[in-house]
Amino acid sequence: MSDVPADEAAAELVSLLDLEYLDVDLFRGRQPASTRQRVYGGQVAAQALIAGARTVPGRDGVAFHVHSLHSYFLLPGDYQVPIIYDVERIRDGRSFATRRVMARQHGRPIYYQTLSFQRTEEGFDHQDSMPATPPPDAGIDLLDLMRQGGNAEADALGREWAALEVRWLGSSGHGIEVDPAHPSQTRMWIRVRGAMPDDPLTHLAAFTYASDVSLLGASLAAHEVTPPQVQMASLDHTLWFHRPFRVDDWWLYDQWSPSASGARGLSIGRVFTSDGALVATAAQEGLIRPRSR
Repeated sequence: MSDVPADEAAAELVSLLDLEYLDVDLFRGRQPASTRQRVYGGQVAAQALIAGARTVPGRDGVAFHVHSLHSYFLLPGDYQVPIIYDVERIRDGRSFATRRVMARQHGRPIYYQTLSFQRTEEGFDHQDSMPATPPPDAGIDLLDLMRQGGNAEADALGREWAALEVRWLGSSGHGIEVDPAHPSQTRMWIRVRGAMPDDPLTHLAAFTYASDVSLLGASLAAHEVTPPQVQMASLDHTLWFHRPFRVDDWWLYDQWSPSASGARGLSIGRVFTSDGALVATAAQEGLIRPRSR
């Protein structure tokens, strides 16, 4: 866990998500201090979500909320310059609105995101059950685990992810019983350290930021490899938001990988609150290329 005070770390994350307005549908996102070579993907996705949402105000007194985002990572981001977010208004309907956001640096697109918003309405309701898991205090700090595994970026990530507390519960064969039907699984508890404002969009953006912390790693849980042995990079990232929740309360990230092939891995994540509500689903495909020895 970071030694930055919790409320200070949470405030820094909220500030990172507060984009600068440049012109109609054009925003600028600032960068955190970082020694890493490429911008953390969750940051770009979260800032793009904020940019798109700011162009979808309530119409005729009807509130619209984001229910899904789909995105592609095109080029590594550069921490040395801000990121420009250009929003395209694809559709404004009675029940749904669609936005496409391009993030660019140095005159080139580095990321695309498509967002769908829905007017608030009632409907059918069901969900999967939350798996039986130990509580957060039974987990291992993710950064400590990364250091033990030889991840050279662990300390830099610890500074950048100061707002997050992640408690790793286990993976297939290491704290989670091997399941032949789902051979590559990982579970962890996550929350934002410190109090967050009540704005629901800020919570969804902070969750989007945190959702990229570990998801691709689930595709390696079935394989006895360490980070130095694998070249990893996110290719796409999708989120579905089912129910509102607070990101500064503990939530379970239940992850599994249904397939890995062709130097790519696919990971799926279900997100449950501590009282068992299924609040979001995530999916990500990424490069998991074995390094030449």
